[in-house]
Amino acid sequence: MATLSINDLKAGLGVNIKGKDCVILEAQHVKPGKGNTYVRTKYRDIRTGRVNEENFQQSAKFESVNMQTREMQYLYNDGDAYWFMDMESFEQIPVEKDLVGENEKFLKENDTCLLQYANDVLYAVQPPTFVEVEITETDPGFKGDTVQGGTKPATIETGAVIQVPMYLNQGEKIKVDTRDGKFVSRV
Repeated sequence: MATLSINDLKAGLGVNIKGKDCVILEAQHVKPGKGNTYVRTKYRDIRTGRVNEENFQQSAKFESVNMQTREMQYLYNDGDAYWFMDMESFEQIPVEKDLVGENEKFLKENDTCLLQYANDVLYAVQPPTFVEVEITETDPGFKGDTVQGGTKPATIETGAVIQVPMYLNQGEKIKVDTRDGKFVSRV
């Protein structure tokens, strides 16, 4: 593993901080008028998911963490785990509910997801950025309801409840941004 200085820190980089594998979320280089340069960081502990903020002085050194992303197809949820399949080896792996977290509301069978590893330890599951889903339940839309109007809650086929424009009805297919859970367009 390579040794890194504070000049190498940037968002998305995997580093070992105080014996813990972490992913840098933000790294801001600060050069005050007086004193030494330092880096203000925000990082996530891979094992616990906890986000920390810390400043590191110029002399700080870090060990790099081997980061890897694998594309896998989501198969199903058996109640205890979410099952994913490697598209090359056809190996099926179970993933604990805690690792999937809030992303479960956008998992659709057969969608391709990104599984993120640090030193061969799975730490996150990322659904596709956009999913096409069907509205399974919502109040009916009325003629004359337009895009400029308000929104209403709608349950989509994955079970998530999102806000959609008033003119949409049950049974319509829509595109949703999984990063913020917002309606993008009709399909």
